[in-house]
Amino acid sequence: MPADGPQPVERHLPTEEARDLLGLTRDIAAREIRPRTAEEEDAGRFPREVFTTIGAAGLLGLPYPAEYGGGEQPYEVYLQVLEELAAIRLTVGLGVSVHTLACHALAEFGTKEQRAEHLDAMLGGELLGAYCLSEPSAGSDAASLRTRATRDGDHWVIEGTKAWITHGGVADFYTVLARTGADGPRGITAFLVPGDAEGLSAAAPERKMGLKGSPTAQVHFDGVRVPDTRRVGEEGQGFSIALSALDSGRLGIAACATGVAQGALDEALRFLAERRQFGRPLVDFQGLRFMLADMATAIEAGRALYLAAARLRDAGQPFGKQAAMAKLLCTDTAMKVTTDAVQLMGGYGYTADFPAERYMREAKVLQIVEGTNQIQRMVIARHIAGPESRD
Repeated sequence: MPADGPQPVERHLPTEEARDLLGLTRDIAAREIRPRTAEEEDAGRFPREVFTTIGAAGLLGLPYPAEYGGGEQPYEVYLQVLEELAAIRLTVGLGVSVHTLACHALAEFGTKEQRAEHLDAMLGGELLGAYCLSEPSAGSDAASLRTRATRDGDHWVIEGTKAWITHGGVADFYTVLARTGADGPRGITAFLVPGDAEGLSAAAPERKMGLKGSPTAQVHFDGVRVPDTRRVGEEGQGFSIALSALDSGRLGIAACATGVAQGALDEALRFLAERRQFGRPLVDFQGLRFMLADMATAIEAGRALYLAAARLRDAGQPFGKQAAMAKLLCTDTAMKVTTDAVQLMGGYGYTADFPAERYMREAKVLQIVEGTNQIQRMVIARHIAGPESRD
């Protein structure tokens, strides 16, 4: 192992601008994120100012058009930025992914006037977003959501509760999917709701086993009025808008999971190189080296899969199957690699004095969010075997 520790992941980036962007990301992560991570995660503190910093650096709007303040970068590049951030602190990497997901509806389906009015602040770091799809009784079955928006003149009145909302209570805007018509997927519409809207409130954050710095909360809509100018897309188009965002969101989770796994591997490498047993560094023992080789191989396979899916997306080709595969493989890999990292470090890996146990706790949630891995298997099976029979 090199004397100066684990080496940065070798990237094959399409442009010099992209290489500079990754360098900037690593610099911000080293200066602004890493020194505060352990203390803030233990305290459950959300690093809002970090999002302001990375927004000012142009990292909150990377895949969106420059015309509206975005970075106009391919998804291939954006996802590698997410991976770098998540390798240091998942609260930040996942937060950027969720914010990007929250911007998707307006960026892709909003009118020219809506994009001109809102997107610049959303992509430039002034505003932080949240995505409101799941509900207490509608998780994997999102088409059964009950939050309702009722037209009142040139406004809509939203009533209901959303659940498991990342940035719930701290977001400046919420992309909300609400029922405006009959039951089922065709009766759902998307809205852009300001975080300070009257009648909008958040419950106390959930007490989670990991990601303690990232608030996850129920969000309540008690007669929240929004003008029709904040309706995104056509009435009844909301479910298709949501699905179009989720394929891209799954790639974001895949990249974050790869970052968590890489961070855990790097931590294990540092420990094994420094700790000596039986007169030599632990990293010299063949059994441990084989575990490291398996971990590195699995991480690289996941990275190759999410990048291949991203390149399909960038080329305008279908990528839903590959996105589900990437989310499945990368998050399962993160769970395995982080568990192995704790094992390699023995008792030290189980203590909060080292970040390996935090990586392990964080990896679990990535198998659940943006569609559980059981749902990903259903999606993949439908792509390769067709829809299930309905007798």
